[in-house]
Amino acid sequence: KKMMDNPEFQSQMKKMEKSGEYKDALKKTKENLDDPDKSAQMQAKMEAMLKRGQEQLKKGAGSEMEQAMEAMGSPEIMAQAVNMMKDPDFAAQMQKMAKDPSFQNYIGAMKDMLEDPEKKEKIQNMAKVMQGKL
Repeated sequence: KKMMDNPEFQSQMKKMEKSGEYKDALKKTKENLDDPDKSAQMQAKMEAMLKRGQEQLKKGAGSEMEQAMEAMGSPEIMAQAVNMMKDPDFAAQMQKMAKDPSFQNYIGAMKDMLEDPEKKEKIQNMAKVMQGKL
C-alpha cells in the first residue's frame, strides 16, 4: 500500500504505461485472453506455477521449522527466545504479523508438519518448555 502511494513509484508507472513495450505487451495479453485456446493454455500454466509455488512454500516452511526446533535445543537460544516472548513489544509485533495474509499462508504450509506424529510431539514439547519458562 505504501509503495502504491509513493509519488516516485507513481511517476515510474506513468512512464512505463506510455512505453511501446508496455502497450505491445498489453495488446498481446488481450489477444491471448480473447483466444479460447491460448486463454486455456495460459490458465493451465498459471495453475501449474501456483501449485509448484505452494509445494516450494511447504518445503521451505518445514525446513525452517526444523531448524528452529533444533536451535531451541540450545539453552542460550531458548533463553533468548523466552526473553523475546516476555517483551510486550515483541508480543504485539507477533500478533500483528499473525494477522498478515502472507503469514497465514506460511502457517498453512506448516500444517502438514503437524500431521507427522513425531514432529507434532517435538513442537508440543518445545511449547511446554517455553510456557514453563514464561
